[in-house]
Amino acid sequence: MMHFLDTDTMTHAHLGHRKVASRIEQVGAQNVATTIVTAIEIVRGRHEYILKASDGAQLLRAQQLLNASEEMLTDIQIFRVDSHAAAEFDRLRQIKRLKKTGRADLLIGCITLAHGATLVTRNYDHFRQIPGLKIENWVD
Repeated sequence: MMHFLDTDTMTHAHLGHRKVASRIEQVGAQNVATTIVTAIEIVRGRHEYILKASDGAQLLRAQQLLNASEEMLTDIQIFRVDSHAAAEFDRLRQIKRLKKTGRADLLIGCITLAHGATLVTRNYDHFRQIPGLKIENWVD
């Protein structure tokens, strides 16, 4: 069973969170991946930090964090949007109760569903409305 880490859980994994590391070991690193949406969110956040740095020290720290995040993303399989995910997206967009679901969360859900994976997140409220989506929490 493949497990897709959302942005929050990826951050915890990167920081060496004990519970997350233990679960990755239990399921096998080869069964842990993420989505292109999570990769975008992580890199976008690091870019924003560089752009908002208020001094040289903060700018250097921001660059170090970007470098570390880019390296982390080379160490994990990233699932991208494919025709199956696009079909899930079109299907889910027709469900009225999902109209308020954020676009990024909906896309993460679509990619996860398209690959029959389990989404690993602490943000149950963001994803629980998506029918058929399996969710686990490895942080709390």
